[in-house]
Amino acid sequence: MSTRIFEGTTKVDGQGLAERLGYGPQDRLLIINCDDLGSSHSANLATLRAMTEGVATSATLMLPCAWAREAARMFQGLAVGVHLTLTSEYRGYRWRGLTGGASLYDDEGFLPATTEAALQRVDAGEAQAECRAQIETALGWGVDVTHLDAHMYVMQSRSDLFEAYVDLAREFRLPVRMASRETTASQGFGARERAGGRGLLFNEHIVAPWPRVTREVFFAEIPLLPTGVSEIFAHPVLDGQELRAYDTENADIRAQDAICLTDPALRDLLDRHSIKRISFRQLRDLQRAG
Repeated sequence: MSTRIFEGTTKVDGQGLAERLGYGPQDRLLIINCDDLGSSHSANLATLRAMTEGVATSATLMLPCAWAREAARMFQGLAVGVHLTLTSEYRGYRWRGLTGGASLYDDEGFLPATTEAALQRVDAGEAQAECRAQIETALGWGVDVTHLDAHMYVMQSRSDLFEAYVDLAREFRLPVRMASRETTASQGFGARERAGGRGLLFNEHIVAPWPRVTREVFFAEIPLLPTGVSEIFAHPVLDGQELRAYDTENADIRAQDAICLTDPALRDLLDRHSIKRISFRQLRDLQRAG
């Protein structure tokens, strides 16, 4: 079997990732992921609706959050990854990690509020231990973990943290969410090549709507999706007092995402452009088979 790095992912015996997954070379495959599962009861309800009644195919769980245990019970059998969490971004709703590494916490004793603050203080070894605990907790709760991604990009934004990210993916035999080619090129530490060289699978393309209106992004970007495996992610939360209490800045985006992902017009859009929806589970199973 011959293997070479091809545009940041692995091409085997002349086949691209879509073909290795059993599709044609011109097929356009799309993972529609719901970030921030477990962050609230309203997020859990909206994500469940998006996956069982709407177009979403995947979700990622924030293990340090108060509603993560509920989510683990609710989503048995569905495609759920771990949203590796090293930040706690809301003013009135904060959380701590699962481990005690001193570099993980701000002066108030919580995970830092911003990516920048986390990157300034976090030790890579303590970050890796925290993320490993998050993955192991999800597995212990019965979550059939499909992939890893990084909340607010912390684990993908520094070379040593990215190394820990791919180490964990390799250890638990999981694919990862990969940032765009433009982002990884600007970072300068060869993220795609490093992940591919470790035998990891990942989305070849990504659409990140935040903070734009997700529905508008779908209708603009879906017709332009390239061949291969793409991911688009959203942050659905049911509107109401809970959401408005903890997210005082971006509640409208989250509420609109919940509506968007269950809109029949979105399913029609995907069908009209022959977009085939998959989840990270297919990537995981292929990676493990290989």
